[in-house]
Amino acid sequence: MKYLKPLAGVTLFLWLLLGLAYPLAMTGLSQAIFPYQANGSPVTLQGTVVAAAHVGQYFNEKGYFWGRPSDTVSTTTGKSQPYNAYNSAPSNLGPTNQTLVATIKARIAYLKKTNPGLKTRQIPPDLVEGSGSGLDPNISVQAALIQIPRVSRATGLSPRFLRTLVQQATSGPQWGLFGRALVNVVQLNLAVYRATHG
Repeated sequence: MKYLKPLAGVTLFLWLLLGLAYPLAMTGLSQAIFPYQANGSPVTLQGTVVAAAHVGQYFNEKGYFWGRPSDTVSTTTGKSQPYNAYNSAPSNLGPTNQTLVATIKARIAYLKKTNPGLKTRQIPPDLVEGSGSGLDPNISVQAALIQIPRVSRATGLSPRFLRTLVQQATSGPQWGLFGRALVNVVQLNLAVYRATHG
């Protein structure tokens, strides 16, 4: 009992401090300073939350820009389910794996089929290689630009207008130093939706 009481007291104190007070303080601070980010960076359409700015979504219609391939699978069937946020993961296939090589070749062939005139050398890696999370919300500027003719044909929007939308959805390197310019596909496709649905 001599040692039990101090141990219980320290345990209770640490639980209250680190398990309750600290998380509540951090939650309150983040809500006060970064409320948008703290609430999951919600993206709204006509007052309804339809996406999160930092989590990719699956777009496969011709009238929209396609994001980075996703190798996520269904948690119940184990079959392919792109952008399944419940099972974020890469394919874990190495660069010499024949399944991965065949998948990339099939993705290149599909891009060339759906984008007539597109050359293999024009296709950036991020349009044929899956990301580590399977939920990447961004693509390179080149990946967005080469899709403009397809989206233009499907929507009737001019290539010049679509290039403007791509520029508006592009963010530069972080703090102007780290990384590269990226296009947020969710933001870009919402702009396409608004332009085509009045």
